[in-house]
Amino acid sequence: MTASQAILKGLACDGGLFMPTELPKLDLTMKELAGKTYQETAYEVMKLFLTDFTEEELKYCIEKAYDSKFDTETIAPLVKADGAYYLELFHGSTIAFKDMALSILPYFMTTAAKKNHADKEIVILTATSGDTGKAAMAGFADVPGTRIIVFYPKNGVSRVQELQMLTQKGANTSVVGIEGNFDDAQTGVKKIFGDKEFAKELDRMGFQLSSANSINIGRLVPQVVYYVYAYAKLLANSEIANGEKVNVVVPTGNFGNILAAYFAKQMGVPFGKLICASNDNKVLYDFFRTGTYDKNREFILTTSPSVHVQDDARTLERKEKHMEVRLDEVVHNAEDVAELEIGTGDFISFDPMFVYTESGFIKSRHLDDKASVAVLMGVLKDMAEQKFVPEMTVKLLISNFEEVGFGASWVPEDVEELLAVDMGCVGDDLAGNEFEVSICAKDGGVPYDYDMTNKLIQIAKERKLGYVVDVFPHYGSDVGAALKGGNNIRGALIGQGVHASHGTERTHVEGLKQTLLLVEGYIGMEKAE
Repeated sequence: MTASQAILKGLACDGGLFMPTELPKLDLTMKELAGKTYQETAYEVMKLFLTDFTEEELKYCIEKAYDSKFDTETIAPLVKADGAYYLELFHGSTIAFKDMALSILPYFMTTAAKKNHADKEIVILTATSGDTGKAAMAGFADVPGTRIIVFYPKNGVSRVQELQMLTQKGANTSVVGIEGNFDDAQTGVKKIFGDKEFAKELDRMGFQLSSANSINIGRLVPQVVYYVYAYAKLLANSEIANGEKVNVVVPTGNFGNILAAYFAKQMGVPFGKLICASNDNKVLYDFFRTGTYDKNREFILTTSPSVHVQDDARTLERKEKHMEVRLDEVVHNAEDVAELEIGTGDFISFDPMFVYTESGFIKSRHLDDKASVAVLMGVLKDMAEQKFVPEMTVKLLISNFEEVGFGASWVPEDVEELLAVDMGCVGDDLAGNEFEVSICAKDGGVPYDYDMTNKLIQIAKERKLGYVVDVFPHYGSDVGAALKGGNNIRGALIGQGVHASHGTERTHVEGLKQTLLLVEGYIGMEKAE
């Protein structure tokens, strides 16, 4: 298979990556490369891999990619600070190092299509953990003969990264948020590539798939360039002697960047150690150390895990001093933890999917909404089994607009009282916990109806339910949306306590039970013995 065919195809049929049969050696010495521009260096490196591209084709791709879209003429400046040298790869249009490779991939792709007389529209499927998505969309935006679809973990990228993708212009760009983490997104893309029946259907409709991830050799080759260029610049600036070994440190997530450094070393660049730097979400470090790749790993919790409670939850840096470990057991002090035989140095694993522990904890994403719907389904079940007919007309409204702020902005005209079942916030300066039902007196938007709230408190007292009364300063509910929508209603808010809201959420079955019993008490059901 030729290089252009591999770029077009993106991923091998068996799910593997296209790689050169052997790694080439540089034609020029590092001394000869020292006097060249970034674009000239790019040609000298890329021609060794993309052997079926003509000189004219390759120089055309390089010229179009590395132009005025970069805010510095040198493309990738090498700067010195605190005794170390830094290759600045953030001067592209999206301020991500991914711009270096993704600026040229669209030109590789369209050139490869012409070379291979491809008459089908190329659909780029890409998974991202943040940076790749925007950079790829920006690179392929409005490129003729292509479409790009980016998949990202809905709760696994920063808000800035998400907005960068959602606001990307281009008639041929699409972005999809998925449930799960980056591995789920990447696996999904690979499954699509491996679906032969789907491929036949696409072929019939005039489409062919490719990818802009590091799984595409057209992404990897451009990354080799800046390692060759960096060493050549050190030599040109007399910072090192010719042949002197240099260690390379690369922040790494999915290994594509450091792999390019390895390629450069094998091509003859005098590198010493290749050092992979990782943050606390150190999946590769753990893999190398243990030999086990944990695809169900979860991000580390911060000490301010809830946007509904902590002011700094959206901006807190992921540093060790800000991290906490949350035990799925009922503990009150260090002695309780010790009795569970949990101590310093123990290994911890995280599971982002639904978990129901033996001690009654329930963990899941989006648990505030899912747990509340489960409570209401439980009320309906009890009503049916007890053949209970309430004196008041009871309507259940389940909205999928709560998270975008619309919530129950529309309610039926005959609704007089709206009892929102959502969640109780758990955190600093709040009374709530995961084992009780929270009755909200006021949230960040509106105070709740005095009579309804007092009625709920009285029912909780009479039935000896576990409850707290709280104020949620960072929170808004369906009741607030209904009032802002102009509905003439009275409203109240209750919910089971949820820890780490909008993070790796957790509640307890006892909190669900107390919430269910309070709802049943409010509509007049007899207390179950």
